[in-house]
Amino acid sequence: MKWSEIAIHTTNEAVEPVSNILHEAGASGVVIEDPLELIKERENVFGEIYQLNPADYPDEGVLVKAYLPVNSFLGETVEEIKLAINNLLLFDIDLGRNAVSISEVNEEEWVTAWKKYYNPVKISERFTIVPTWEEYEPVSSDELIIELDPGMAFGTGTHPTTVMCIQALERTVQKGDLVVDVGTGSGVLSIAAALLEAKQVQALDLDEVAVRSANINVKLNKVQDRVHVSQGNLLDGVEEQADIVVANILAEVIMRFTDDVAKVVKPGGYFVASGIIQPKKDDVKAAIVTSGFTIEETIQMEDWVAIIAKRNA
Repeated sequence: MKWSEIAIHTTNEAVEPVSNILHEAGASGVVIEDPLELIKERENVFGEIYQLNPADYPDEGVLVKAYLPVNSFLGETVEEIKLAINNLLLFDIDLGRNAVSISEVNEEEWVTAWKKYYNPVKISERFTIVPTWEEYEPVSSDELIIELDPGMAFGTGTHPTTVMCIQALERTVQKGDLVVDVGTGSGVLSIAAALLEAKQVQALDLDEVAVRSANINVKLNKVQDRVHVSQGNLLDGVEEQADIVVANILAEVIMRFTDDVAKVVKPGGYFVASGIIQPKKDDVKAAIVTSGFTIEETIQMEDWVAIIAKRNA
């Protein structure tokens, strides 16, 4: 089968929404080429796994790549992608160059492209994300392993917004908690909550492709007895009160539904919000506080922010 590689030259700020647009267009995963990866300091936990080639990265900005099958609808799909990306300007998202390029690859090259960019990564004190094709032995007795396949998932689980959410869940999830994961994507946050011994996790996403991907990853990690994945718009239809609501979505969306979060989270429970770019941090904090929360901690990584807020009694 022939595949078309679509590459969008954009900014760090736009990575998450652009990736989501590509998934909604039918891509089963994305590759993110960020030159900051070349200078990022990492602890060498897994041996020589960070041998990155500068030639694979742009001089500035970020390349977001996805693979779509070559068919009669490809041209129309690409135009819809371009339009959806341009509409992000309505949310004051900096698109940078916003240059879109198309090239053709064969199936063998497509499969190799995924594996080239994806290796075991320790993302927090306890969690390591491991691709399904890699053999990995835990380095400590309390290490928690999340297996993901980027061919079926929404990203690799190593984007700063996801990493900060998992770190926040480590600090807030208690054994027996009820957790709601809004905009679950690959299901990685729901899996993490289950591995932290949450009693029940409700994973919600409006995109039916995300629901399928999350269900696959939940089963892959053997937590289907505690994680229920369903299609839903934000917190619509959620009636049972939760100990924690986690949402790794756009800042603009977070600000629109903080009142709904306050109705779902128990007094003394937590709201973990991520996907927030630095310039929107104060606006998101203000919205969360207005809805009846106290900001307990702000986590920052690169240009991104995550917020841990506690529901007032």
